[in-house]
Amino acid sequence: MHKRLDIAEYLDSEEIVAEYLNLVSESDDPALFLRAIGHIARSKGMSQIAEKTGLGRESLYKALDEKAHPRFETIFKVLNAMGIQMTLVPKVKFKKRRKQTELCVAEKRARYRV
Repeated sequence: MHKRLDIAEYLDSEEIVAEYLNLVSESDDPALFLRAIGHIARSKGMSQIAEKTGLGRESLYKALDEKAHPRFETIFKVLNAMGIQMTLVPKVKFKKRRKQTELCVAEKRARYRV
């Protein structure tokens, strides 16, 4: 029986978290970006993030559900609680960043022998 992959287990460094969010943001899919924030929050501990944001744990889970439409203020609080700073830059072509991401993924797989 196969264990379901939990992305949160692999988000074990600030560099990986940043690369993951940057990659997901390139998809232009708000639901995917929200799901990624949820993965990161789980990797850091939902209870801790809830406490830092002033949200209840259940409210945090609901806000980070991919079908939710949370307020920007909520997302901003969650990102701050996770120690993530947003930096806006001109959009880069996907193919250019894809090579960097492939190298990062290959390195991660080699480390975990996936």
